[in-house]
Amino acid sequence: MTMLYEGKAKQIFSTDNPNEIIIHYKDDATAGNGAKKGTIVNKGVINNKITAIIYNYLESKGVKTHLIEVLNDRDQLCRKVEIVPLEVICRNMVAGSASVRYKIEEGTTLNSPIYEICWKRDDLGDPLINDYHAIAFNLATEDELKKIYKMTDEINRHLSEMWHKLGIILVDFKIEFGRTSDGEIVLADEISPDTCRLWDEKSHEKLDKDRFRRDLGNIEDAYIEILRRLKEL
Repeated sequence: MTMLYEGKAKQIFSTDNPNEIIIHYKDDATAGNGAKKGTIVNKGVINNKITAIIYNYLESKGVKTHLIEVLNDRDQLCRKVEIVPLEVICRNMVAGSASVRYKIEEGTTLNSPIYEICWKRDDLGDPLINDYHAIAFNLATEDELKKIYKMTDEINRHLSEMWHKLGIILVDFKIEFGRTSDGEIVLADEISPDTCRLWDEKSHEKLDKDRFRRDLGNIEDAYIEILRRLKEL
């Protein structure tokens, strides 16, 4: 296999099939656009399993993803896609950067979800942009944005219901999309405690990467707890 790309949390490898790739999950952890770096023991193994469970759940609800199958503890076989260079953020409660930006207390429930997009540019710190920027900079078409927002709304609805059944609040999450060889928009990348804020419904204990970002400790235990509850599905 030839490595095509290495990111903060994953490596992408080619396969014999030009329309398929292998995604390898690493234990590396970063925060603040790479300013803070570390390792979470077995994070790659856990996030591989978590993402597979969630993607299979979403597929059962009619959401198309790039996942084909899990190969082993750290590797997934996925459809090869052209990643749309946008991070799509859905906020159901105010937390993290939104709390700082808007001076609203963390944990405040919103009247309706907030959808944001960021330009995937590490050199610029993944800046927050709007639809007009995305279209003007040729990052996505108007039709693609409509599809992306529609899918994000569906994903939020399905995942909020799923997590509620497991006693967890889906505070916010970040997802990415890709274009297949025939131009179809599908969910790509991962959904895990790396990309979601997940709070226990009763205690509001944080069960996500904020434990790494904020030096709260028990990081591995939080990821393991998320996987344990997902297995109840």
